[in-house]
Amino acid sequence: MDIFKGQGLIEFSKRFQSELDCKKYLAELKWKDGFTCRKCGHLGSQTRKDYARTCNKCSDTESAGAGTLFHKVKFGLVKAFYICFEMSTSTKSLSAMYMAKRYEINRKTAMSFMHKVREAMKSSGNHPMKGEVHVDEFVVGGQEAGHTGRSYGGKKKKVVCAVELTGDGKVKRFYALQIKDFSAKSLRPIFESHIDRNAQVQTDEWKGYRTIKKDFAIKQVPSELGLNFKTIHTMIHQLKSWLRTTFSWVSKRHIDRYLCEFSYRINRSQNKETIFHNLITRMVSKEKIYIADLI
Repeated sequence: MDIFKGQGLIEFSKRFQSELDCKKYLAELKWKDGFTCRKCGHLGSQTRKDYARTCNKCSDTESAGAGTLFHKVKFGLVKAFYICFEMSTSTKSLSAMYMAKRYEINRKTAMSFMHKVREAMKSSGNHPMKGEVHVDEFVVGGQEAGHTGRSYGGKKKKVVCAVELTGDGKVKRFYALQIKDFSAKSLRPIFESHIDRNAQVQTDEWKGYRTIKKDFAIKQVPSELGLNFKTIHTMIHQLKSWLRTTFSWVSKRHIDRYLCEFSYRINRSQNKETIFHNLITRMVSKEKIYIADLI
């Protein structure tokens, strides 16, 4: 398969000029290991002119996008590919409203498809962070009277994040999860999902990390107004700035998807040449999602 590489819009537009170009790319990814009929399990098939496959036994015809996150895309695969390209290769994503105007589609349609893309961007959790890892928590939202610091009330969205550092203290990988509060129970999932048990974890002196010390190698040090956690505080600032300047409002229901999108681009910043191909591969491997489950 000739995979698409690069971030150039002109080269991208030359490669994917029609619906057939997109269907061919999806078909090559979907059936790269061979065809298996979704109804009867038969392995033999015939390829149609639109790159769909028809089973030789039961005659069921399956399109290249069927059963994937491209399932029944009403506004066309070319526009869908362009949205995926922009969301993966740009340093900052676009809002659903702007994307709708850019590609002349309904705002709700743009929002639901972009959420599908974000679902594909979710980490598998199969490659936990190792070495030196810093963990911190923060809130997303404006100031609220009576709710300061690590308050357990209020309408602010609470988030915990972790960053894996390189040998010279730069960002290697980054993950963030929404949490209900700042208790140990809420903080633990990011450790179990994204951090290796042998990683050297560093946090501030918040009491919520104390019980997690039993299972992870955690060293608690004073924050000193962020001076001991410069790298992770820079990442938090970038994340909050991105949310604030790109989207008019972020709901608690969707914030995890936005966090996945931000982490996906950060974690693949060294592999921008193949980031679009990686995203399309993920969308093909994911099962279809209905709009009712997204909005």
